[in-house]
Order: sequence, then structure tokens, then C-alpha cells
Amino acid sequence: MVILKSKSEIEAIRKACQVVAECHRTIAPLIKPGITTNEIDRIFEDIMMKHGAKPYQKGYKGYPYATCASANDVIAHGFPSNKPLEEGDIVTIDTVAELDGWLGDSAWSYAVGKISPTAEKLMRVTKECLELGIEQAQPGNRLGDVTSAIQRYAESHGFGVVRDLLAHGIGRDLHEEPTYMHVGKPGKGLRIKEGMVFTIEPMITEGNYLIRIDPDGWTARTIDNKLAAQYEHTIAITAEGPQILTLQ
Repeated sequence: MVILKSKSEIEAIRKACQVVAECHRTIAPLIKPGITTNEIDRIFEDIMMKHGAKPYQKGYKGYPYATCASANDVIAHGFPSNKPLEEGDIVTIDTVAELDGWLGDSAWSYAVGKISPTAEKLMRVTKECLELGIEQAQPGNRLGDVTSAIQRYAESHGFGVVRDLLAHGIGRDLHEEPTYMHVGKPGKGLRIKEGMVFTIEPMITEGNYLIRIDPDGWTARTIDNKLAAQYEHTIAITAEGPQILTLQ
């Protein structure tokens, strides 16, 4: 069941989302060759604590970190580590903040130094997929309008769209309804209504969209070891259209 949020509840979610946005604003200029994803993880947790929030992911189903740090062929749920990031890497940092019982969720991909033209294109197209999806998240539209816009654009550039990891509603729980893939057909799927709050988070791959999971049970990689990127916002549906709650 989709839980529609009141205006006051959306504002409470926005406060949690803005903690996440501050995390990403802070880290963006610091991601350079030599920084470790463990350092990034500590910075995110410190920012959350400063605001009286906590990292919701830490301990969620046994996950041990405040962030997911997914480099290069890792699509999602990568563990932070002490391995320094290197020139040419791309890394996605995903985190969820809990503030006063409400959650905010956003992932962002970052270039580490100078990256390849292919990596640049993948990141650009993935971010544009997010923007196109948000444009379609209008009250009265259907989720298929969102997902088909993402799928068509990514595939028109020769990229894959991950099916096995889902976007989701969010509020007091991390994974509320609707849950959905970023592929579909226009005019199909759940009707988008005012009061819905959910993520749009396309995971786009350089090659095959299929995934494999590492022995740690979390880390999701591309099956062909090619690059992946992801951009994610939490949005609220209002009478005027979608509002980006995690806007940086």
C-alpha cells in the first residue's frame, strides 16, 4: 500500500533529505585521488551526528557502514574501505539519514581526477536519466512514464539499465511502496498521486545490465566488469509537480 504524506510530513522528510544533501555538498570537492571511502564514510556520519540525525543504513539488515561506496564496476552496496581511490575511478556514494523518525536517501556518482571519455559519458547520461525521470513524475502520470523515459534515453546511448535493484517509496521506512524497476512502458504502472514520496535512482551500466553479488552478500557488480553509475534523489509529488527533497 502506498502511504500518501501530508504537507507537514513531507517537510519532515525534507529535513532528513537536506542532511543527506549537505553530506554530498561537503564531500564533492574532497573526492580526489588518495582519499579512501572509509574517510568519506566517517565524514558523512559526522555531518549526520552534527544535525542530530543518524545513518539509517548502519545496522540495517546487518549492513556495517553509514554509506555504500561503489567504485567502477560496482553498481551498488559496495563496502567502504581503506583502499585509496585512484585517478580515473568513478565512485557512487549512497546514504540514508534518519532525523526525527523520517528518512532521506540520495546517491551520487563522482569522478576521481581525470576520467575516461566513456566514464564521462556514462555519468552524464545517468544524471540526465534521473532528470528525465523526475520530469515525468507528475501527478496523473504513471510510473511507466518515469521508467520508460529513463530506459529509452539510456539505451539510446548504448547503455544498460539495471533491473534487479529497485527504487522505492520512503518515509518512516526505507523501502515503502511503490517499489519499481527503471524500465517500463509509457502509460503503464501505478498512477502517480499528490502526497507520494519516493526515490528515482537509475543505475546505468556501460555494458550488460545483469548483476552479480560478491561473497559478502551485499556488493552488486556488473556481470561483465564494465562501469556503472547512479544518481538518486528523493522526491515528493505535489499539486504543482515533483519537488526534489534532496536537492544539493
